[in-house]
Amino acid sequence: MGKMVRILLVCFLSVLLWACSDNTAGTENNDESMPVAVAAKGPGEAPEGMVWVEGGTFVQGSNSDDAYESEGPVHQVKVDGFWMDETEVTNKQFREFVEATGYVTVAERPVDWEELKKTVPPGTPKPADSLLRPASMVFTPPDRPVPLNNHYQWWNWVYGADWKHPYGPESNIDGKDNHPVVHVAFEDAQAYANWAGKRLPTEAEWEFAARGGKDGRAFAWGDELMPDGKYLANFFQGNFPHDRQDFDGFSSSAPVKSYPANGYGLYDMIGNVWEWTSDWYRPDAYEMYASITVCENPKGPESSLDPAEPYAPKRVIKGGSYLCSEQYCSNYRPSARMPSEIYTGQEHVGFRCIKPINQ
Repeated sequence: MGKMVRILLVCFLSVLLWACSDNTAGTENNDESMPVAVAAKGPGEAPEGMVWVEGGTFVQGSNSDDAYESEGPVHQVKVDGFWMDETEVTNKQFREFVEATGYVTVAERPVDWEELKKTVPPGTPKPADSLLRPASMVFTPPDRPVPLNNHYQWWNWVYGADWKHPYGPESNIDGKDNHPVVHVAFEDAQAYANWAGKRLPTEAEWEFAARGGKDGRAFAWGDELMPDGKYLANFFQGNFPHDRQDFDGFSSSAPVKSYPANGYGLYDMIGNVWEWTSDWYRPDAYEMYASITVCENPKGPESSLDPAEPYAPKRVIKGGSYLCSEQYCSNYRPSARMPSEIYTGQEHVGFRCIKPINQ
């Protein structure tokens, strides 16, 4: 039933436009070792809970053997400096927003068929009202090894799951004020950002910040996933998806700041929970940048396209989560990028915000 509801959450695609500037003629620079600007003291007083990310030029994407095709080709990007939340938005912070505004998240609302049918192919029949109840996607591991070619074997559409009840109506977030908020759809993250006087980062801004000054490295801290056997990020431990272990003490999300910060003073840019960016997703996005010498402050395509689900509008999420595994999806890398339906909350997706100096 979850798949049926998810397939209904779709929209038609619009003309693709791009927000890049070609400063000079030339060819793409594929030097992934190009240095990146290091963190510096920001202009004026830092907003509470934010750190300054000095702008600069870096190589976005990856051509490594571990990278997915959508991570290439690599290309040079320049971003302006910005303030960024040092952690993912927490349950406590999101609760303050909800209490101040009365906001109700997408996962807590029934699906409005009158609105939904505007975005589906003509003639799509209305699903039963029982399928349009408030719900969200929850990781429900099987009790045995399963083939890894069908993610619906471990993801379920759970009625009553939302940011306050991450595993269903009988669950809660008591004692988890400092954990990242999850089950937030794209518009939920946007609403929080607007309330806080901030915005969601573009994919380029997010990746630049996640690298922490280590451009061209496989991971945010270097080229080894676990240097000296140490966990430097929260990712899946054990045999995916049926055997989840907690070798580092966390079997799901971890409190923010449980792992070392990167070179810019940002925590959990890799692992813990996926993070929304403002870019629409297309697997061929980077191909549009290949002939541009330096792409300045790119904002991504004007519309989305995921060939696997061509009607569903999707944004880019970054950073991987506690459900990323070497055995299934090793997306705990700065260059990794995945599509996520904008109308759907998930157990392992959260966000953080940025604040440019001119905002």
